[in-house]
Amino acid sequence: MGASDLAAFAALFAEESRAAMLLALLDGRAWTAGELARHARVAPSTATEHLGKLVAGGVLEEERQGRHRYVRLAGPGIAQLVEELASLAGPGADEPPRSLAAASAGRAMARGRTCYDHLAGRLGTAVTDALTARGLLRQDTGFALTDGGLEWFAGLGIPLVPKGRRPLARGCLDWTERRPHLAGLAGAALCAHALDSGWCVRIGTARAVKVTPAGERALRRELGIEAEALR
Repeated sequence: MGASDLAAFAALFAEESRAAMLLALLDGRAWTAGELARHARVAPSTATEHLGKLVAGGVLEEERQGRHRYVRLAGPGIAQLVEELASLAGPGADEPPRSLAAASAGRAMARGRTCYDHLAGRLGTAVTDALTARGLLRQDTGFALTDGGLEWFAGLGIPLVPKGRRPLARGCLDWTERRPHLAGLAGAALCAHALDSGWCVRIGTARAVKVTPAGERALRRELGIEAEALR
């Protein structure tokens, strides 16, 4: 890749409407152009033009079901890039929320959310810190599950099935906490388990998640995380 290629790729992220769409797609789901147009507050024709550029640039992939066209992030590597760019951009303290609903949504996202397919926010970093404190995860030489960590996942019945070149554990810089949370296969598997087992539930249509009472009990039992740290 030359300098012109890098500049062209970076330019795909350097437009506010496209950035809004990419942040929405961090929930890991496939969205329609119409849904993303409403989210980014642009005309459908404008959204279609932006999405065409993102697909052509390899940032998004599309699939069609009948007359409907869906797009999603091209993979966990793109999701990591978007999340880390958001972290480097800062929390946006100079732009106060435009409404009470926006402020409430912002607090919910900071408390707990999904970052593509793993847990983020205070919830994600609390889980990561607890895994590390209990010797289940190492961060001193990069993210890696210990033997005890592998046994912990197996004991909960959480499968860690290899998928291509995706690492078992990887640190992902959290854009609200400014510290890493667990990503990779282990992060994705733990997030899926938390949602499937009812430890967490999604809130509304955003990426925000809330820990349930059952989840508070499970996280305290399994990782020693007190409920107050999750609220």
